Amino acid sequence: QVQLVESGGGLVQAGGSLRLACAASDRTFSNYNIGWFRQAPGKEREFVGLVGVADTTKYADSVRGRVTISRDNAKNTGYLEMNNLKIEDTAVYYCAATQGWTTRNDQYDYWGQGTQVTVSS
Repeated sequence: QVQLVESGGGLVQAGGSLRLACAASDRTFSNYNIGWFRQAPGKEREFVGLVGVADTTKYADSVRGRVTISRDNAKNTGYLEMNNLKIEDTAVYYCAATQGWTTRNDQYDYWGQGTQVTVSS
């Protein structure tokens, strides 16, 4: 079982940047595709992007061009970098692990606890 812990959230001004990290508990991290999701108050959890075991990536249309997802298997860690942040990016951000290639959150097996990102004007 893979345990995931997100970090790097916080308060940032609109137009700013942030990098979130997703640290895994062991080396099996490299066998999983790592997805990032977010959930704003009163809204459903939505797909942000994912990075595959071979570093292929896929992004939601809403963030494409502003977000870069990567991974460092040597550190058992995934990353989500966000630029030109907007107020509507405010949400709890989660990383998750799956052995499939999917944007559906119900197809991810392991989840972190989430980290809050708040974008202010």
